[in-house]
Amino acid sequence: MNPVIHAAKLGAKRGWIEFKQMLKSPMDLGFNIVMTVIFLIVLYVQRNRMIEGTDLALSMFTLPSLLGMLVVFGGFMGAAVTMTYEREDGTLLRAKATPNGMISYLISRIISVTSNSLVTVTMLLVPGLFLIQGLTNIGWSGWGMLLVIFVLGTLATLPWGAVIGSLVKSTTASFNITFLPIGGLTAISGIFYPITSLPDWVQILAQIFPIYWLGLGMRSALMPDVAVLSEIGESWRYVEMFGVLGIWTIAGFLVVPRILRRMARKESGSTMEKRKQEMMSRGY
Repeated sequence: MNPVIHAAKLGAKRGWIEFKQMLKSPMDLGFNIVMTVIFLIVLYVQRNRMIEGTDLALSMFTLPSLLGMLVVFGGFMGAAVTMTYEREDGTLLRAKATPNGMISYLISRIISVTSNSLVTVTMLLVPGLFLIQGLTNIGWSGWGMLLVIFVLGTLATLPWGAVIGSLVKSTTASFNITFLPIGGLTAISGIFYPITSLPDWVQILAQIFPIYWLGLGMRSALMPDVAVLSEIGESWRYVEMFGVLGIWTIAGFLVVPRILRRMARKESGSTMEKRKQEMMSRGY
């Protein structure tokens, strides 16, 4: 068997094993459950509020937007925090020392992060469909669009999470440098209310990043056609949506191999030991 293909198969197997371990972890699964409950409470509170100019509940707008946000969090934070942690515990060093080990490692990260993100999205989507009236009439085209947006959103964000995880020095820094900016972008990207209610310059800024377009894509998949009246230009803007997400995806996969190769060259037993000593001195 081709060594590269063999390494890819091992990576896929490892990613699947890690995913099953996550499902058995009370801490990991518990965090997802808590976040899901919080979001469902938000949707319940919004159920009687209407989107201006329509007879649609605000919660119907918020649910698909939250799904897009979760894809961003899963791609950026999932890859960044995991990669930083595995630099610290020596996993990356062992992968570097194994023939085609980095290929296997990257495949395992893609499988693990994507699977975890899918679980998070499903945990919110399923109860949300029962909580919000009008979302149970989704046709096959809607479900297909949702799947396409999920896959494209993961591809557009995961490489950049890997880049961040390769550059920062600790899991705390990795968490902060992903959570805080994403939280800020969530506030201006029309996740909890239509973006058209914000100033024009804020709308332009939000459209540079994936989170707005993922929210828009999820809304186009799950909401009725009349909901488009609350969007910019009263259009789902599919060309722009796929264009922006495609640019983030292509740029990410062009940048991440170079960053990872540079990072791998710098990994050694001495650098790992130095990080370990720094962690101990900080009391971790």
